[in-house]
Amino acid sequence: MTSHQEIAHYSDVPVDIEVELDRKIMSIGAILDLKVGSVLKMTRSAGENIDILIGGTLVGFGEIVIIEESMGVRITDFNEE
Repeated sequence: MTSHQEIAHYSDVPVDIEVELDRKIMSIGAILDLKVGSVLKMTRSAGENIDILIGGTLVGFGEIVIIEESMGVRITDFNEE
């Protein structure tokens, strides 16, 4: 029996997947100036590598992709550790 077959009965259990696109340090004043529609410029762009976490544990890697008007993540590798 493969590992996928051993856990197949858990296949409908929802889990949170986290993909951190970027972090930004801002002053409190700059945060207070934010309004609906404000745009925070980030340093990451399409094609860059990012980490994929499930439950805070690194499980894989991906790259930022733009699909029409949305941003997504293409999975490029899984962490085998």
